[in-house]
Amino acid sequence: MKAARQWSVRHAAGLDRLYEAFAHVAPFLRPLATFVGSDRAERALTPIERGAKNLMFDCRMCGACVLRKTGMACPTNCGKAMRNGPCGGVRADGGCEVDPATRCVWLEAREGMRAINSRDAAPPSLPPIDFSRQGRSTWIRVIEGAPAPEQGPAPPPRERPVHAFEAACRSGRFVTTVEIAPPDSADPSALLARAEKFAGLVDAVNITDGAGGNCHMSSAAAAAILAAHGHTPVCQIACRDRNRIAVQGDILGAAALGVRNILCLTGDDVSQGDHPQAKPVFDLDAINLLRIARDMRDKGEFASGRKLETPPDLFIGATANPFAPPYEDRIDNLEMKIDAGAQFIQTQFCFDLDLFRRFMDGVRARGLHDRARMIVGVGTLSSVKALRWMAHHVPGVHIPDSVLVRIANADDQKAEGLAILVETIQALRDIEGVAGVHLMGHRNEATLAEAIVQSGVRA
Repeated sequence: MKAARQWSVRHAAGLDRLYEAFAHVAPFLRPLATFVGSDRAERALTPIERGAKNLMFDCRMCGACVLRKTGMACPTNCGKAMRNGPCGGVRADGGCEVDPATRCVWLEAREGMRAINSRDAAPPSLPPIDFSRQGRSTWIRVIEGAPAPEQGPAPPPRERPVHAFEAACRSGRFVTTVEIAPPDSADPSALLARAEKFAGLVDAVNITDGAGGNCHMSSAAAAAILAAHGHTPVCQIACRDRNRIAVQGDILGAAALGVRNILCLTGDDVSQGDHPQAKPVFDLDAINLLRIARDMRDKGEFASGRKLETPPDLFIGATANPFAPPYEDRIDNLEMKIDAGAQFIQTQFCFDLDLFRRFMDGVRARGLHDRARMIVGVGTLSSVKALRWMAHHVPGVHIPDSVLVRIANADDQKAEGLAILVETIQALRDIEGVAGVHLMGHRNEATLAEAIVQSGVRA
């Protein structure tokens, strides 16, 4: 099946011309479909369509076929059901985060898109799947002339209060944020104690949402606790565990409890976490989640179109990974997220400054740093062993050998990791378009706080 799918990508241009011919002939079949009835015509077409598409594209019959827009690579083959480009966990060899033996379907999609359009067209912006049509024919829609679902225009920004973290990002000064995992406890005291270590050192505390597929207190609840105790939280909203109904409910609930900042992300694969038997949801990808959050805020309505009584006041963020393939597509993906509503961007760990500088060249060339604040992920762990484990087991994390060798050869590996972190923060501060840094390191709060002090970014 994979061989046929790859053949289809290689011959995407010819298959695209074949579809054009079908689309040209299809209107002539409309009277026949009308005569026999739409339902009967669809019942006759569906098994033929299913067999042909399954053979050629490993199709899952989502009912919202976009093969022409994705280079004849079916995005339903993505392990995270990504609709708008690759996730940040693509492995160094191009393997899928969920199934390393399978090549990322979005690498195949870009190859097919280039075959269809030699001008290297940007990837499309696709709406979420309408699951009410799953298993149904799309050929009948072409015959009947039904319009393809499209994204609506972005609403104008709504006048709303500007809260602390957004104000800091707008100020033009270098901002700092830190990431904290919620506790494995119904007692919030440990969470508050860890957050207190960064009092006066950071502009916001980012609360993870089941990072790595591991279960903790919910990000929304932990963020609300921090907000109630005078901290400025960023609540992560991941698509992995919730459908579009649940994520909208969480956004509203967090906002009602004083949370003003959210970070929209697709989420890590469950297989590497402590609940590998769990069913991943992935009803949305991060780009469609961004659109929904933006529309809740600016249009004052749910994704269904139903009106909200009071829209949430939100500063909306997204993630980017400049350090994972396909490198040339990461700027396109970033621009799509900003178009969808992202106002700040948090990147994956930056250990490779040269690679990041090249990424920022592309960001500045498109003026994306003027449209969203670029906050770069930095951090360290306590030993080279821990860093090597992270580099090999956390998809999307890239640590150059030079960094690992330097820490391995140090008499005090923890101190050397701190020194590299401080140097990295100071170097990032000098890169045009970088608005701040986001510090990460599991249960490593003291070191991260010391790095902020030593780097001088809060002077």
